[in-house]
Amino acid sequence: MTTITYRSIAARLAAPLFVLALAAGCATPPPADDAEAVAEFEQVNDPLEPMNRAIFDFNDAVDKALIKPVAQGYRAVVPAYGRERVRDVLNNLRSPIIFANDVLQGEPDRAMATLMRFAFNTGFGVGGLFDVASPGGIPYHDEDFGQTFAVWGVGEGPYLVLPILGPSNPRDATGLAAEWLADPFDLWMDNTGRDFAIWTRAGVGGVDKRENYLDTLDEIEKSSVDYYAAMRSLYRQRRAADIKNGPVIDKVPSPSLSSSDAPSNTSN
Repeated sequence: MTTITYRSIAARLAAPLFVLALAAGCATPPPADDAEAVAEFEQVNDPLEPMNRAIFDFNDAVDKALIKPVAQGYRAVVPAYGRERVRDVLNNLRSPIIFANDVLQGEPDRAMATLMRFAFNTGFGVGGLFDVASPGGIPYHDEDFGQTFAVWGVGEGPYLVLPILGPSNPRDATGLAAEWLADPFDLWMDNTGRDFAIWTRAGVGGVDKRENYLDTLDEIEKSSVDYYAAMRSLYRQRRAADIKNGPVIDKVPSPSLSSSDAPSNTSN
């Protein structure tokens, strides 16, 4: 009997995700002699808009029916102090992935900062329950494989909305698949038969992220003539800032539910 593990599920999901990313990258641009259409195509970068809008509407329905109410309940039941502890643990668990991407991007100072944060917060912060590094002058920053691929010169490809996970593009989708397969904590849990810890982490991380953006997303939806177009624009702005290691754009959600957000006073 074949044992179905987190790693095997991730691998099965990663393969079609990669194929979808490649297929999206093969979308045909408008004729080169139509300068206006080409300019608009390049600016919006969304040749799969009909499909993307359908997936966006599906995600929005799932969010309103399930994810948002859970996030609202989480905020109502768990005080801010408790939510901060959860976020600190989630951020600490990402440290190996962040460190690896710091190194792959040729950022030794940031890699050392990530390593020191992990050591201090794990040792003195009760396994990451408390962020003792930030008050000590070592602020949190996030990195992922999508950013690393960008630093290596890989183009983003066309805008892509993933089911449940939300805004992305072929480069970031491939980076997300790489993270699913390479995260040390998840590999450890998978190899020791504790898959429940992986799914618990993913679920808690998703709820934490959604709670963090409850007010922001409500504001964007209420103030936007086209919610889909607004999210597309804001996502691309956020990723451009992430890749340049610029300051966090507080009102722009980060890539997906896979990673946790640092408090708004930290940097990327």
